[in-house]
Amino acid sequence: MSIIKRFTPTVARLFLGLVFTVFGFNFFLHFLPTPPLPGGRVATFFAGVMATGYLMQLVHAVEIAAGILLLTNRFVPLALTLLAPIVVNILGFHAFVAGAGLGIPIAILVAGLYLARTHRAAFAPMLRARAPLPATRAVDHPTAAPIRQAA
Repeated sequence: MSIIKRFTPTVARLFLGLVFTVFGFNFFLHFLPTPPLPGGRVATFFAGVMATGYLMQLVHAVEIAAGILLLTNRFVPLALTLLAPIVVNILGFHAFVAGAGLGIPIAILVAGLYLARTHRAAFAPMLRARAPLPATRAVDHPTAAPIRQAA
């Protein structure tokens, strides 16, 4: 196995983990300089999102939790699943609302898709058109009559 193939999943995982952990904490702690918001659709979008009173806090809390999971290499498929809708919204915001600056959102998307491919075995059951139902026993059903043992 080449050295690039060996370390690429780790680099992608650490990249995503750092991006989401740092920017998630920055929302609450304000340690990075924040440029002023441009007007127009961007201001309207952020005014609406911030008016909910909870959405941005929830999104950034999920970013922190998933980022820490990625940095610690724990529950990576779960972290990727939690981050997927956030990544789609980041990409959509930059493509359709802000209208520019797609470099970092595309890098985040590519890293996420690469990690998802790396962990494809964890996602395979979720991507089946018809998943088999789990086998159940009669005793597992709450209305099942108790099983009597023969004497």
